[in-house]
Amino acid sequence: MLPAISRRPQIEPDGHFSDLPSILRRVYTRRDISNTKEIDHSLARLLPPDKLLNIQAGIELIYYCMREHRRILIIGDFDADGATSTALFMRVLRSYGMTDVSYLTPNRFEFGYGLTPEIVTVAAAYEPALIITVDNGISSVAGVAAARAKGINVLVTDHHLPGEVLPQANAIINPNQPHDEFSSKHLAGVGVVFYVISALRARLRACGWFQQQGITEPSLAQFLDIVAVGTVADVVKLDYNNRILVDQGLRRIRAGKCCAGITAILAVAGKNTSTVASSDLGFIIGPRLNAAGRLQDISLGIECLLTDDNTRAIELAKQLNDLNQARKHIEQDMQMQATHILKSDQYTAAQRHQFGISLYHPQWHQGVIGILAARIKEKLHRPTIIFARLNADELKGSARSITGLHIRDALALIATRHPGIINTFGGHAMAAGLCIRAQQYQNFADVFNQTIKELALPEQLQAVLFSDGELIDSELSLETAEILLHAAPWGQGFPEPVFDGIFTVNRYRIISQRHLKLNVTPVNGKRKIDAIAFNVDRYEWNENLPKVRIAYQLTINEYAGIQSPQLNVRYLAPVNA
Repeated sequence: MLPAISRRPQIEPDGHFSDLPSILRRVYTRRDISNTKEIDHSLARLLPPDKLLNIQAGIELIYYCMREHRRILIIGDFDADGATSTALFMRVLRSYGMTDVSYLTPNRFEFGYGLTPEIVTVAAAYEPALIITVDNGISSVAGVAAARAKGINVLVTDHHLPGEVLPQANAIINPNQPHDEFSSKHLAGVGVVFYVISALRARLRACGWFQQQGITEPSLAQFLDIVAVGTVADVVKLDYNNRILVDQGLRRIRAGKCCAGITAILAVAGKNTSTVASSDLGFIIGPRLNAAGRLQDISLGIECLLTDDNTRAIELAKQLNDLNQARKHIEQDMQMQATHILKSDQYTAAQRHQFGISLYHPQWHQGVIGILAARIKEKLHRPTIIFARLNADELKGSARSITGLHIRDALALIATRHPGIINTFGGHAMAAGLCIRAQQYQNFADVFNQTIKELALPEQLQAVLFSDGELIDSELSLETAEILLHAAPWGQGFPEPVFDGIFTVNRYRIISQRHLKLNVTPVNGKRKIDAIAFNVDRYEWNENLPKVRIAYQLTINEYAGIQSPQLNVRYLAPVNA
């Protein structure tokens, strides 16, 4: 389904942006940026941690363990946000002089998500005084109860939306919990951890901890590369506060001041750190960390982020890269199977998938269903849930939604109206997870479709690609691409600039059997420029098209040490003569 292209309204920049390049003035005003303060990404403009509910109670739990030499065990999630959250806590606590701290990550295939009673049983063998959850825990009612019953204190740090019942932890730090007054509700799990360690550092400073231990107080800026990766990879909204965190992390990476693991992952992927963009955190580093959790064990990614040994980091990065390649092959097979299902008579004849799509195949890999859900959602622009078999009786589903439709709220509505149809669920606006009984699949598919039909507005079901307009010949340059690269951390809720126009096709070729490489010229210009469209259906590409309409991002392509501007194609359609 090709999206409709809608150009953002032309807004005349005011005098506040007079010192900025014209392209930035246009882009910023179209994103409701009205003054230069909103593009000031200095750390001094970060929100303070004091408005986070229970922040003081949480850091006192940690300080007690540090002071009394009691063991802390961190339990994370098995995705990139969980890996970065775990690594950040481990690195910082060690830099604070905490020696008895370790981590445990549940294998998704054995224990499932979060602090479950089963993982608590494993954790108890470590004999911790305190369990800290990162990027999970807000829905772990039974797991927290199990830990407390064993005499283990629990600090929950999370960012996911809470359910009706909160776990009875010693303290919960989550900007989305009831009565929390922290104004940025979009922190990733790693962002919550950053605020906890920031408040903890202030507490340690106040009591003279660093002097007593003979430790130089660490600068938290050195850890922002990890914060940036987790924030972008988890696709949280890049509000102003998150943009500060990500921009500061990107600056460190581009300056070559990031941890050995991030440097190694980028090197193995063939990416020059000096030109790293926020999209590279989401499309290069994030998938490689996620691949460990999807196919094997996320601890591989955590160890890559923890090591300071460059040789060891390269070894781990290569393993992560191999896992990511394996994940791609599995994903491609699953996409082919999904396409077959979508085109089958049985599927098209059923009326249960017009608004909300549910797909299941008994051979699908449960570690990859989230990626497949995202791919189908992007292609068909419908809320999508992909199911895989969890065990003999249950299916595990991963959901992805479209803008404006809150998928967790949709699942909550289904659970309320149809008790027993969903065993468990959790998540946030754009992504969620759930488990259902296998025998309920067809019933659930019908109910999900009907619920989305009820909740979704017609305009929400039409994909729209917003464009910042047309670039003239002189703007299709390396200089413009560099300006855009360093302008801001683009991402969810603060989209990277997209431009559109009509181009003459000078030449083209298919590369790697599925990518379309073009050389084009604007119809109203003379400059020739390369363009690339990823994952094009070669059988749908009409090689006799002299002109095409392209929506694109202007990026920097580097080959053999030479940089040049390139159009990364987001939309490609023929132009009738």
